[in-house]
Amino acid sequence: MRETKSTNPEIVQLIKYLKKQSREKSAEIWLRVAEYLAKPSRQRVAVNLSKINRYTDRNSTVVVPGKVLAAGTLDHEVTIAAFSISEKAKEKLSAAKAKYLTINELVEQNPQGSNVKIIG
Repeated sequence: MRETKSTNPEIVQLIKYLKKQSREKSAEIWLRVAEYLAKPSRQRVAVNLSKINRYTDRNSTVVVPGKVLAAGTLDHEVTIAAFSISEKAKEKLSAAKAKYLTINELVEQNPQGSNVKIIG
């Protein structure tokens, strides 16, 4: 069976960046996120806000190696980093006073990946 690769240049660049940061900072979490992102698009993660709400506490930091969708509600402040997010989910995040970052921004703010959960 033939191995499939992502052809989206944005994802390819992000995967290379995460692998490099993982090696340089000795942070295993960024390698794991890169592995999730390297999967074919049909296997990539899509997470609803209800799941994030269920598995996080107040002021938690979460990385979603895929897309954040708007189903459900968010009743506490969290910081969410994801590859992409729906417009409705952005609206619900701002209503809950939660923050949304790109994965690159999260890596810059927290190079070691300490206290970051992967939800997928």
